[in-house]
Amino acid sequence: MIIFPAIDLRAGKAVRLLQGDPEKETIFSDDPVSVARSWQEMGARFLHLVDLDGAFSGRPQNLDIVRQIVAALEIPVQLGGGIRDTDTIDQVLGIGVSRVILGTTAVSSPKLVEEAAKRFGERVLVGIDGKNGLVAIEGWENTVEKTVLDLAREMREVGISRIVFTDTRRDGMMKGPNIESTREMALGSGLKVIASGGVSSLEDIRALKELEDSGVEGVITGKALYTGALSLQEALAVAEGE
Repeated sequence: MIIFPAIDLRAGKAVRLLQGDPEKETIFSDDPVSVARSWQEMGARFLHLVDLDGAFSGRPQNLDIVRQIVAALEIPVQLGGGIRDTDTIDQVLGIGVSRVILGTTAVSSPKLVEEAAKRFGERVLVGIDGKNGLVAIEGWENTVEKTVLDLAREMREVGISRIVFTDTRRDGMMKGPNIESTREMALGSGLKVIASGGVSSLEDIRALKELEDSGVEGVITGKALYTGALSLQEALAVAEGE
């Protein structure tokens, strides 16, 4: 199982928002590039980036920083936040990002997702964010009358093979991921799932590791790493079965 250290970018800084609320921001570093290097040096095999400004505005706003991070690393990087058309996908992949994550677009323009999946294959993921079982969009500000599992199945039908699944109620709360919802998503969708939201301990990593056979192939963690509640080296050891 892959551990994805997360760097959330806002105004060029590494931050965390509590449950996606822009009014509840913690700045962890003014130098996201050095943060990215540190995760790589600790053994990370993949990095997860979110352009929060992009998520709220509808178009990536931190690509200069993303470009610097990609150039500084030898490990691959995936990016989500405001990627909502094929030109932007082209632009993001063109600066060296390995995988892009589409979010709101999966709801607003499934045809675009289908075209992107055909053109870019497994370099395109879909981020499915759940709030009380429904799909949250536009930086989690709104929900639509569609369940997360229904959307996942629709994405499989249009050619997506991998999703990032976040329970927004758990994000940044340090109370553990929603294991049952993650299991249901993996088994019910038939997709490869990267779990996100609330991961804060080695016990959480162990619990998600047990879902590998169900289709959970990775886990994203951010706040727990920055606060020291979770050691990346120890998490990697558990994830890799050591």
